Amino acid sequence: MSNRTFNQRIAFVGAGSMAEAIFRGLIQRGITKPEQIFVSNRQNAQRLSELEELYKVETSSDARTKQERIRNADIVVLCMKPKDVESSFADLKPLLTERQLIVSVIAGLTIHKMELLLEKMVPIVRTMPNTSSTIGLGATGISFSSTVTEEQQAVAINLFEAVGIVSVVEEDHIEIVTGISGSGPAYVYSFMESLIQAGVKGGLSAEESRRLTLQTVLGAVRMMELTGEEPAELRRKITSPNGSTLAALQTLEKYKFEEAVAGAVSSAAKRAREMGAEIAPHLK
Repeated sequence: MSNRTFNQRIAFVGAGSMAEAIFRGLIQRGITKPEQIFVSNRQNAQRLSELEELYKVETSSDARTKQERIRNADIVVLCMKPKDVESSFADLKPLLTERQLIVSVIAGLTIHKMELLLEKMVPIVRTMPNTSSTIGLGATGISFSSTVTEEQQAVAINLFEAVGIVSVVEEDHIEIVTGISGSGPAYVYSFMESLIQAGVKGGLSAEESRRLTLQTVLGAVRMMELTGEEPAELRRKITSPNGSTLAALQTLEKYKFEEAVAGAVSSAAKRAREMGAEIAPHLK
């Protein structure tokens, strides 16, 4: 993971949870100073006030201030909601130049469609981070437009390595990244929620069941990370013939656990593509 310090000015267009996750991670890890970050949105002034108070970043919903900060930014991170993309890109179009690096975290929105919306060939980085970026443990898929230089690629990679790991992939594979790591934390939380509930139904207190679940998942992740072994091998080592773990795994198999996970990833990827197609549908 990179510990590189950034001197670039970064403007976030959109102030949702993903934008917060990225700049919070950058600030907390000392990669970027709060005064280098500008955050804007269209309507929710209260949200901006909260972010400014929490992180000491500069914020504004004033049109003239936004235009000035975006023009002067070295990196512009696009985090707006899909429904706001067309109008936001129309506002951004006269402000952006080829010297800037445009970073998108908008699910499903292709580089080609962004170029059509902006009507210019600015360097575009398409990314799919996840909210674990907040604590420096994010997983980000990243793809580049043909106009992104090697130096700019390095900047983008270092930016997201500051808050986790980065996988550079062909753009056609970004939706699968969405299904695995973008949405993946929600699957893990859902699994943990089910474990906790099972413990409570079995007679444990909610606190004790939560504590055991958290340590179990943490230990399994660290075991795989430290040993470098494949999950199938690690699973085999704790599955005794006719034992309790085997009985549990057979039950998961009965309920098609593997198929359910694969289906979840596929559904997330499919929905991401649909969301992208729903943005400016007149553009192909």
